[in-house]
Amino acid sequence: MASIRDVVEAFGRREGVEAVIILGNDGLPIDSRTQPGTDPEALAALIPSVLRACDQLGASAGGGGLEMGVLEYGSGAAVVANLSADAKLLVLATPRANIGPLLYDLKRYRAEIAGLL
Repeated sequence: MASIRDVVEAFGRREGVEAVIILGNDGLPIDSRTQPGTDPEALAALIPSVLRACDQLGASAGGGGLEMGVLEYGSGAAVVANLSADAKLLVLATPRANIGPLLYDLKRYRAEIAGLL
């Protein structure tokens, strides 16, 4: 049976993926795989406030809470996802990365990934 470490490693090996961080609601990493020089603790600490803002936007727009979102920057993309009530995911990718298959896998296997925690 796969472990959460296996999932993090598999996502982290995808071409163009620079960081994969699974974190708790407190903003502390549960598991991560990042490039050298990337601080997973600093990145994870930012995600709860980002998700709160996205949830507020969704509530105001009548769409409910955020399940998954993509933030595109000049130097790449950030994918954030609610895995469960207690766990979140952040994936950072380069501009050349094809994140379509990643998004598909996250949508399809989110419950299974959350079940590993």
